[in-house]
Amino acid sequence: MLTLLLFLQHLAEDVYRILLESGEDIGLATVYRVLTQFEEAALVVRHNFEGGHSIFELDNGRHHDHLVCVKCGRVEEFVDAIIEQRQQDIAKQSGYLITDHSLNIYGICKACQKNES
Repeated sequence: MLTLLLFLQHLAEDVYRILLESGEDIGLATVYRVLTQFEEAALVVRHNFEGGHSIFELDNGRHHDHLVCVKCGRVEEFVDAIIEQRQQDIAKQSGYLITDHSLNIYGICKACQKNES
């Protein structure tokens, strides 16, 4: 299961479907349980988004932010040095030392915009 997360981010349901398609006899509850164990062991990171869905990503230690489509649920990663620096500047001006942060930008992806036209 961990191999599935090496290069992609997945919903637990995606992991379940991929395992079924590869001939594995596994239940969705087992997938959730194993992913939660991976999360507790700091092997994967769970990102929770508005609308109640979560994705799991391999914890590679590199920080990134997310663009989230409110129509189809697609999640894209991005890194922007200017945004990261601005957050550091704001924290410093306010006397904060950042220990963690997350940025999720919600909108409508290109594919969903095209489908709406």
